[in-house]
Amino acid sequence: MGKIVFIGAGSIIFVKNLIGDCLCTPALQNFEYALLDIDKEKLHLSEKMLQNLNENINGGRAQIRAYDDQRQALTDADYVVNAIQVGGYSVAKRDFEIPEKYGLKQTYADTLGIGGIFRGLRTIPVMLGIARDMEELCPNAWLLNYTNPMAIVTAAMLKGTGIRTVGLCHSVQVCARDLLAALDMPTNDINYHIAGINHQAWLLKVSHKGEDLYPEIRRRIQAGQGDPADKVRYEVLKHFGYYVTESSQHTAEYTPYFLKNKYPQLEAELGIKTKMYLEWGDSQTHYWEEARDTLVHNATITHTRTEEYASYIMEAMETGKPYKIGGNVLNNGLIDNLPQNSCVEVPCLVDANGISPCKVGMLPAQCAGLNVTNINVHELVVQAALTGRVEDVYYAAMLDPHTAAELSLDDITKMCDEMLAENKHWLPMFNRSN
Repeated sequence: MGKIVFIGAGSIIFVKNLIGDCLCTPALQNFEYALLDIDKEKLHLSEKMLQNLNENINGGRAQIRAYDDQRQALTDADYVVNAIQVGGYSVAKRDFEIPEKYGLKQTYADTLGIGGIFRGLRTIPVMLGIARDMEELCPNAWLLNYTNPMAIVTAAMLKGTGIRTVGLCHSVQVCARDLLAALDMPTNDINYHIAGINHQAWLLKVSHKGEDLYPEIRRRIQAGQGDPADKVRYEVLKHFGYYVTESSQHTAEYTPYFLKNKYPQLEAELGIKTKMYLEWGDSQTHYWEEARDTLVHNATITHTRTEEYASYIMEAMETGKPYKIGGNVLNNGLIDNLPQNSCVEVPCLVDANGISPCKVGMLPAQCAGLNVTNINVHELVVQAALTGRVEDVYYAAMLDPHTAAELSLDDITKMCDEMLAENKHWLPMFNRSN
């Protein structure tokens, strides 16, 4: 019996999607599914839900088990899926509240910006602890990372550990289809090519039955067509020539152009909503009540396989049947005009040999240039976490596109001082060095 470990299994809807996908996949139906979460109540709710799901769609062939001990769960694992959030909602709130004192607005604060920097710094030490156990107990396992900040966490694992790791996001596989659907263009029989960095990969080509769709996409967007909630990405397309994978709300805080105290009207004009993550956190009580009723206490629960990459990756490795993904890997000659050894998001072929990233070549210069402004932050955060050099945290914040566009160097420094003090408990690498 193979073994798949899910760390962060208290995220009940995400667990249903990823493990439900596996239970729908013949090659994975006889596996043990080992569940881990620090919130034991949510962990056992997920266990109960998955046991029902296992009976209903898989005849009970899989083994579903919640573990209290990480090392025991990881022993002899074949695959480890990671979806943790270190510190929880109360800690994430401060990622908004402290920068807001300095006039810095954020939307999700989970990938870039001050929120992304400190979420990454909190997460990396925990991930390194998981990797140390994996190196001892399941050294050949694949780690499928879903935790944000994706590029920062994945790069830290690839640079700081010996664990085979790929970072996975939800946006690549739906990017072209969602863009076309919003513009009332055909979504069937399309081919597309996407590459760049996580949450800022570029839809480089998109065609329908061999016809290049970009001229018509640009024409319709210039004419005001499309999704009113996606205006930021449309602006990026108008000015940089290409569409990016992640949402307008996210894109607004990865760039220096949209969340402007000098131009507050842009938020309303472009439909930008700040404090998105805080709104999500405030809805969690209702979320859990609904999840208990519709998922956990539903004896007839079922599932249809989703587009999430995890089950398809494991199926390809188990069966040898090739599958293409958009994966986050180190840039070892894959994209020529992005920094080598940085974390990039590129097409990858998955089969019994593992994950083989595909050579992309050159990105359009302007697209690569915007990517580099984000990579600068990624690299410094990873370096800070792996070396304990606290000064790299300040450099990362000073180079963050949105932060640098809004705040003075003195205010950035003061803000980082506060953030480091607030997060001291989660940052052992700096506490040791100081």
